[in-house]
Amino acid sequence: MVSVQAACALLGLAPLLVFAVPPIWTQPEQVHLSYPDMPGSMVVTWTTFNKTASTVEYGLLGGQLFEMSANGEATLFVDSGEEKRKMFIHRVTLADLKPAATYVYHCGSDEGWSDVFWFTALNDSSSFSPRFALYGDLGNENPQSLARLQRDTQLSMYDAILHIGDFAYDMHEDNARIGDEFMRQVQSIAAYVPYMTCPGNHENAYNFSNYRSRFSMPGQTESLWYSWNLGSAHIISFSTEVYFYLDYGLELLFKQYEWLRKDLEEANRPENRAVRPWIITMAHRPMYCSDDDQDDCTTSDSFVRRGRNDTKPPAPGLEDLFYLNGVDLELWAHEHTYERLWPVYGDKVCNGSTQQPYVNPKAPVHIITGSAGCRERTDRFNPNPKDWSAFRSTDYGYSRMQVVNSTHIYLEQVSDDQSGKVIDSIWVVKEKHGFSAWI
Repeated sequence: MVSVQAACALLGLAPLLVFAVPPIWTQPEQVHLSYPDMPGSMVVTWTTFNKTASTVEYGLLGGQLFEMSANGEATLFVDSGEEKRKMFIHRVTLADLKPAATYVYHCGSDEGWSDVFWFTALNDSSSFSPRFALYGDLGNENPQSLARLQRDTQLSMYDAILHIGDFAYDMHEDNARIGDEFMRQVQSIAAYVPYMTCPGNHENAYNFSNYRSRFSMPGQTESLWYSWNLGSAHIISFSTEVYFYLDYGLELLFKQYEWLRKDLEEANRPENRAVRPWIITMAHRPMYCSDDDQDDCTTSDSFVRRGRNDTKPPAPGLEDLFYLNGVDLELWAHEHTYERLWPVYGDKVCNGSTQQPYVNPKAPVHIITGSAGCRERTDRFNPNPKDWSAFRSTDYGYSRMQVVNSTHIYLEQVSDDQSGKVIDSIWVVKEKHGFSAWI
């Protein structure tokens, strides 16, 4: 029997006990979209902390609300931290969407529904001119660019987001609660447009398990590498981390390299390159950079660029593979700065001409955009960069890109420090694509 004194003590703690009640375990949260590389489709992903049904109810904007529904599955994810926290990752694929039509949706079950969101189905035409925001290294502490990205997204400025590695800092921390918090934060972007990702070094804990489990990218490799088509571009996402975390298996590096080789071979078939002439890659650690941090890209024998000779067998680098297959544009992050390079191959500048370096360039164009904002702040630059460094900024910010048509891509850098000012921009113009464009 509880004594009067004990009862009074418990009542005195009542306000504190209210705050100790766990969240509603069946309530959907961390909602985000991805494109499965199937025209007329979209994947909706969310999290609950108890197993529930996986349903998306949706309808055309202006039509009957939630007149359609689709079901999917929930996968149990057990974080590898001490608490072995469990969560259920729900995935539902919406199919037969009308290109360029706007849909209103919510997700969940009769045990709890999400807020109402909307998205515009991607146009599957190769003449579509998609618009992207691109950045890496966004944390939930000091997420400097997040508010501006949220506003841009909800103003329908983008058709997709490219998050080029490093999330939350770090998703596995505090038994994956930091990952939960980050996914809640980016819901205000990722629930409205496809949020396409690649892994960074901050995702490496427990063999990238938080990253693999939370995101829903195309392909069969749990988001580590995949490719997809949008407008006149073939976009390849891959992992640079296979060069650095060899404890997870050198065979993963060779498996990815072989996949890249085959994917590029397929993309370069004349009938495919005619439809998707632009080949764009995205991965976390750059081949080149001029930051003053002794990172891989600051060395002449960069693992990503030139491979590793300390493995058996030696691991091949990627610069020659991309050059020989006519990759047009390479997007990177990891360095907490923005840097635009002149067209470069073999550590040498390969401009189209002195007056118009990005018109018919003679090598791939590299962009580093890793200053979205995180607890590690921005990096410093080497005061004496090499000739291939064209423009540099330590401002917090992010990049925008539009694949305008088969010959023109526009890129610009937004400074969050300067209230959204565009501090750099270029047009990449190519009358010819493929290896023959370099000659």
